Amino acid sequence: MVNFVLVAGAWLGSWAWDDVAPALREAGHGVHPLTLSGLADKQAVPAGRQTHVRDVVEEVERLDLRDVVLVGHSYSGIPVGQAAGRIGDRLARVVFVDADVPVEGESFLSTWWEGPAKLEAALARNGGFWAPLTEADCDGQGLTDAQTARLVGGATPHPGGSLADPAVLARPLAELPATYVKCLLDGPEPSGDVTAALRAGERWRLVEMDTGHWPMFSRPDELARILLEAAGQ
Repeated sequence: MVNFVLVAGAWLGSWAWDDVAPALREAGHGVHPLTLSGLADKQAVPAGRQTHVRDVVEEVERLDLRDVVLVGHSYSGIPVGQAAGRIGDRLARVVFVDADVPVEGESFLSTWWEGPAKLEAALARNGGFWAPLTEADCDGQGLTDAQTARLVGGATPHPGGSLADPAVLARPLAELPATYVKCLLDGPEPSGDVTAALRAGERWRLVEMDTGHWPMFSRPDELARILLEAAGQ
């Protein structure tokens, strides 16, 4: 038995894993979906520097979890990757699901693919929050209309302070036992930071999914199978 700690990406909360968690539980594992501060049912909780990293570490410690598989999707790969280096021998594996990975001293904002200035402007226009995704953002991501409606309908503004939080690595990323899940409809190749970690990390594995950026909605059964396989590595 392992303990899965599931952390969804920007705008989402623990509810995003509702279609994935049952298969993991049926396989006999502990499953702990986590909402990060400032999001979903925790919108009232302030989020700033290192808050999301602490959210993950404190959940593991609060529940006294062992044999932990940390799962970070999209933005949450950054806090999850940092947390993985801080929970010591509690960690069994970290799984990055089409995720950003932490780079020492860099933040989600500083490495934003369209440039930091564009994201900073978007945050300024929305009172310091990243406005939730729209139906248009979901186009071409392998989602049905119903899945898109559920995803967009549940999204909440994302606290901008967390996006500007520079990563602090307690352990080199390449040393972690890790699986990277690349969703091919969101781009055929991992980012340069991910590719560097894959090449440097002898304990890293790459898995591809022929779906879009939100596989917990578009392909939950396949994602659950991949997570179970990763837990057995």
